[in-house]
Amino acid sequence: MALADRQYAEARRQMVLSQLRPNRVIDEQVIDAMEAVPREQFVPKPYRGVAYVDEDVMVAPGRYLMEPMVLARLLQEAEVQQQDIALVVGCTTGYEVAVLAKIANTVIGLESDPALAQQASQTLQALGIDNVAVVEGALKDGLQKQAPFNVMLLAGAVPEISPALLNQLADGGRLVGVVRPPEAPIGQAVIVKRTGDLFPQRVLFDAGTPPMPGFERPAGFVF
Repeated sequence: MALADRQYAEARRQMVLSQLRPNRVIDEQVIDAMEAVPREQFVPKPYRGVAYVDEDVMVAPGRYLMEPMVLARLLQEAEVQQQDIALVVGCTTGYEVAVLAKIANTVIGLESDPALAQQASQTLQALGIDNVAVVEGALKDGLQKQAPFNVMLLAGAVPEISPALLNQLADGGRLVGVVRPPEAPIGQAVIVKRTGDLFPQRVLFDAGTPPMPGFERPAGFVF
């Protein structure tokens, strides 16, 4: 293993020890997945030195990889199973897809930016992660053709969860993400579990996750 690879491996280990475990992440599947996926491969080269900081990392203007602790706690709450089919909404460069792919059966990443979607596909392929696919499309619409999904992860904050996404959950499916209205100084991580035609939502913890484009509320009429 090259020196740089050893340094990144140690950075991943420290991420688990200092960011995940102290913040109530105890699911060993989630911990193993995040320790296995080379986060530095999913950020621009100039930012690789900060790939493992406990912050959201910008990968394109207005687009971010989620803070490791927030991602880990969301995946833990989703209780991902080996047979699950998962959708990552707003997958940017594919990091969240790669982590989920270590746990779930199949993962689809939905991305509205063609350049990011191409980058995600190339990075995932280069890493030999073959139980994934990246699809271009409007994030708010989800991916009806491939629905239903057992797990859905919103990889950025949204002002509200669109009905289109909720209706793509399988019965018993779980959607996790951060809801952050435009005027709110901070968001709230939530989980929605579908039971028949009911979609009860539960608040998990506060999260400062940046907003994800494509979910903006229409401007109200002003007299």
